[in-house]
Amino acid sequence: MKIELAKTEIIHFVGIGGIGMSGLSLIMKGMGFNVQGSDISNNKNIDRLKKNKIKIIIGHKKKNIEKATILVISSAIKKNNPELTQAKKKQLPIYKRGEMLAHIVSLTKNIVVTGSHGKTTTTSLLAAIFSKTKLDPTIINGGVLNSLKNSAKLGKSDWCVLEADESDGSFVHIPPTYSIVTNIDREHMDFYKSMNDLKNLFIKFINKVPSFGKSFICIDDRNNNELLKNIKIKNYYTYGTNPKSQFYIKNIKQVKEFSEFDLLIKLPAKKNILIKKIRIPLLGIHNIRNSTAAVAVASTIGIPKQIIKKGLKEFKGVQRRFSKIFTYRETSFYDDYAHHPTEIKEVLNGVRAAYKENEIICVFQPHRISRLKDLKKEFSMSFKKADTVILCPIYVAGEKLKLGFNYNNFAKDIIRNSKVKLFLVNDQYQLAKFIKNNIYGKKIVIGMGAGSISNWMRELPELI
Repeated sequence: MKIELAKTEIIHFVGIGGIGMSGLSLIMKGMGFNVQGSDISNNKNIDRLKKNKIKIIIGHKKKNIEKATILVISSAIKKNNPELTQAKKKQLPIYKRGEMLAHIVSLTKNIVVTGSHGKTTTTSLLAAIFSKTKLDPTIINGGVLNSLKNSAKLGKSDWCVLEADESDGSFVHIPPTYSIVTNIDREHMDFYKSMNDLKNLFIKFINKVPSFGKSFICIDDRNNNELLKNIKIKNYYTYGTNPKSQFYIKNIKQVKEFSEFDLLIKLPAKKNILIKKIRIPLLGIHNIRNSTAAVAVASTIGIPKQIIKKGLKEFKGVQRRFSKIFTYRETSFYDDYAHHPTEIKEVLNGVRAAYKENEIICVFQPHRISRLKDLKKEFSMSFKKADTVILCPIYVAGEKLKLGFNYNNFAKDIIRNSKVKLFLVNDQYQLAKFIKNNIYGKKIVIGMGAGSISNWMRELPELI
């Protein structure tokens, strides 16, 4: 999908190392745009961009945008960023990532995946199904697909499968052909201020789906159910374990290697269809729902069920989604992105259902003071399916907020409300020491969080 556009423009990405920004810049480079960017430090995303000959500058300075004609900023960029300040002085057009993404995907037929949780996995499952067809979509994801070793891929067709981040509200700018709403949860309240504001934006997004498209909404989620009452045109299908779902999940089976389920499709003016024994190499009811969303869209646009089943069965996974990283003294160590109480519960529910006999140890690093303050009680109750929690210091992500409560008391709340053993560590070296002295045998250790915990977990073998 090479597009001869904007040859005279130089598009500068501020915060290009983020997973969403790096993916979008990669796609735009492939489409023929002149792309460059800056970030505060190197990471794996930046390494991938350099391999694709994208100019990268480490550090944020106003001279970085001397030749830039358009600025794209991530939601993490502060208002006093020198490049942003300079762009305003020069009166350059400035776009949020979500706005620029909307402009790019307006050129395609697209499937937009949004919601508070499960977006990345659902987008990846759709990409896996499409990979078994002759359709070659552009993929823009919020995580690295193991099959691509990347978060984005420029396709040759006019289809696009993308994840739309709701954190800053910019997802409403994207014009969807088909959309998936996985769920709506209390998240990003620093932006939305209230659940009503959040729900209203999702209603606005769903109402944008055209007559020749469809929304797919999970009605296992209470907030999604409430939304349906406020959607004027009933141009949507529902999915879930709720018997009222039009894509109704039945006969669930979960073991260590895979989950399996049947799907009953009951659409208006159409004969009921039963797809039997859909198998995914993933754990948890949440991933069965994510897979169902992918099946629902794929079958609606006409992909045969044999191809859908093959794509799901051969799914290679997403990095940081219950990813096994090493084994030590018979204990399996995993890395997971879960950083919200709902995500933690869903992951632990899935692991416990598959590993009934194993001791489960959760290494948890809270991400952002604002999130922990807003959901303190919910976090304390989210580890019930674990046996032990190792609590790490908060990853503040640049926030300059005061915690406002005693962290040791938060640890005691987890012990009381989740009924677990708990150990506090101050850094990755204390974590390594605890692992070395206490962990052996057939146990499951899962590192959870959106901060530096992934690196801590992956560096453990060197420290133990």
